[in-house]
Amino acid sequence: MTKFDEATQAIRVDDTTYDVCLDDGYSIGGPLNGGYLMATMLRAVVDASPHAHPISTSAQFLRVARPGPARVLLEQLKTGRTAAMTRARLVQDGESFIEVLVTTATLNGEAAPDWADGPSAVMPDLADCVRLPQPKPQSNMNFSAQMELVFDPPTIGWLTGAPTGRPESRAYFRLAEPQDPDPYVLALAVDALPPVVFSAGARGWAPTVELTWHLRALPAPGWLTLIGGGRLISDGWFDEEVEVWDSAGRLVAQSRQIARLGRG
Repeated sequence: MTKFDEATQAIRVDDTTYDVCLDDGYSIGGPLNGGYLMATMLRAVVDASPHAHPISTSAQFLRVARPGPARVLLEQLKTGRTAAMTRARLVQDGESFIEVLVTTATLNGEAAPDWADGPSAVMPDLADCVRLPQPKPQSNMNFSAQMELVFDPPTIGWLTGAPTGRPESRAYFRLAEPQDPDPYVLALAVDALPPVVFSAGARGWAPTVELTWHLRALPAPGWLTLIGGGRLISDGWFDEEVEVWDSAGRLVAQSRQIARLGRG
């Protein structure tokens, strides 16, 4: 079991209840990363489902979950031969922090697409990309230590006061501990980039309010490519879309979220 598998482990209590322990290693200056929280909840949902893969997940982030013990409570909405639908809640001290609707199914890892578009942006070679500076120890930015993100240089120009002026972020991604990507790693990946509004000149913590992501294929081993962008920044809100491509050049995940602009 890898560190990520252990950090997202869900232990069955009964048919509708799972115990989890939220890991401080996935905190971002205090709050826990939303992709990590979704991956943890999806472990419980898939364990209780007759189907193997979470192909659609829609999460409402109600409150900021904190590290420590929590429970995932399930409500089975439908169970069919090809798909099942489940409502899940992440609960701490009797209070709901995240609610998700999940559709599970079983994907064919050998299936070839009938039609496929290409990436919305072209990434430079890995050797021409750059990493973010290491965060200061007192910043509690533990999340960055769990993965490797290597960025398309223009999309982190905001670090030096030279944002591109567009909401965008692009990077190669893999876990820090060697592990082939799977659907739970993809749940983490769709929320791993810095907020795309940083590249448009915004700063500060930008909390996600709702995030929906789709598992499109089972990923091949190796680096993942994350391509993030946005369509509108207005009235204190912004949207963010992320494509995830695997090392075989296949689109394996897509996400869209709505979030608040950073404070400060």
